[in-house]
Amino acid sequence: MTESPRRPVVLAVWLVIAGVIGWWAAFSLTIERFHSLQNPGTDASCDFSLLVQCSANLESAQGSAFGFPNPILGLTGWVAPIVVGMALLAGARFATWFWLLFLAGMTFAFGFVVWLIGQSIFVLGTLCPWCMVTWVVTIPSFYAVLLHTIRVVGGSGARRVAGTLMGWLPLFAIVSYAVIAVLAELRLHVLDNLF
Repeated sequence: MTESPRRPVVLAVWLVIAGVIGWWAAFSLTIERFHSLQNPGTDASCDFSLLVQCSANLESAQGSAFGFPNPILGLTGWVAPIVVGMALLAGARFATWFWLLFLAGMTFAFGFVVWLIGQSIFVLGTLCPWCMVTWVVTIPSFYAVLLHTIRVVGGSGARRVAGTLMGWLPLFAIVSYAVIAVLAELRLHVLDNLF
């Protein structure tokens, strides 16, 4: 007799929290984009300096990577983690194919965020506050969904390893943030330009 997996309550709560935070960041960026279209040449409320600002990112080609403003992806995409998290809290159990598709979506989000981080630091030379909020929630969400999916679809050894690594997830996120911070400091001299 196989033991049925426990309901992933911590994952569910994280998905809801991350989804709400990510959605709010996307909503805020969308409002900033509307503001810039209505009032060309005015600074966005999240423009704090030449280094820390939203306008340069929103008005760049990278800010509309698919032909429309990137925040629209966030407005639609962040609904999925919220719904999945709430469904898990309500006791839903998803099939293996569902977790694989959800992981594919989170992998796309993670890859897109990594690309945007690179564009922001190495091409645009700015750090967008609302974009950084998105980065902060996307990175651990991807790791969490990846590890949970391995627990669902992997063999017993892979499930054990993924279960163990799940406890290290906060450290993985912190190390990822540290790598981004070091890259930003080396390229943009953030500490010198903040004050």
